[in-house]
Amino acid sequence: MEMVKGITRQVILVKSPDPKLFEEAIFIVKEEALAREGVSADQVIRQARQAADGYLKSGRAWNQKLERLDRFRGPIWGAAGAAAASLAWYAAMFLL
Repeated sequence: MEMVKGITRQVILVKSPDPKLFEEAIFIVKEEALAREGVSADQVIRQARQAADGYLKSGRAWNQKLERLDRFRGPIWGAAGAAAASLAWYAAMFLL
C-alpha cells in the first residue's frame, strides 16, 4: 500500500463480477482525463469496467488453455522420460 501525503487523487472502484478471486479493482484516474473536452465521468467509469472485465476474460481464456494442456501433461512427461532413457542407453552403449 502506498501512502501519498498532500495529494488528492480521483479513484474508481469497480466491483468484481467474479468475487472468488477479487473484491474490487481500483483505478486511479489521470488528472487530465476529466479535464478534456468531450470526456464524461460516465465514459471514464465505462472504460474502467471494460478494462476490469477484459482482464478477467483474458485470465479465464488463459486458464481454459492450461486446462486443455493438462490432459497431455502425463503423456508428454512419459515421452520425455522415454526419450531421456533412450539417449542415456545409447550414450552408454555406443559412446563410452
